[in-house]
Amino acid sequence: MIFYPQERIALFIDGANLYSAARGLGFDIDYKRLLDYFRAKGTLIRAFYYTALLEDQDYSPLRPLIDWLDYNGYAVVTKPAKEFTDANGRRRIKGNMDIELAIDALEMADKLDHLILFSGDGDFRRLVDAVQRRGKRVTVVSTMRSQPPMIADELRRQADQYIDLDSLRDVLGRNHSDRPAIRDDNDDYDYNDVGEDNLDRPARA
Repeated sequence: MIFYPQERIALFIDGANLYSAARGLGFDIDYKRLLDYFRAKGTLIRAFYYTALLEDQDYSPLRPLIDWLDYNGYAVVTKPAKEFTDANGRRRIKGNMDIELAIDALEMADKLDHLILFSGDGDFRRLVDAVQRRGKRVTVVSTMRSQPPMIADELRRQADQYIDLDSLRDVLGRNHSDRPAIRDDNDDYDYNDVGEDNLDRPARA
């Protein structure tokens, strides 16, 4: 990994995608450790976290995480998710945040030297290319070591550098014994990021 202390950096976290990648590797993300880790790598300008939420639900399993992130240094970007019933009768949630992430990244690019994208979604390849043409470096964090792999080959090839999430397990992972598990009463729900079969459930802070 190549980082320069004088670099202005920002994190762009596709919440559903990062959660699925970490889950596929068998660990939870500690978002405090994540922020501290990248603060030590350069001048961290902003850390964005993107996720869709069911606004009419009395309790969202993501709410504790979203509230914690809001108060602890993250810029949380949300929008209402859409609920539907699939052909098998399962309740599913669609909430794609790609446009919001892409717009923020392009608007911030001129204020940054290095963008760090936490996603393996191949749809972001053109975004990475556009940012690079502005003279900025882009690092992509995802994983090839889950089954199936989370990182799209075209995105990995486009990035200036690729970091496999598994290599950060010891610095970003949360020990399951650190704090008690939060009950999740929404097992009937399948949170689906459009185009991905990703469960969008909270990786606890």
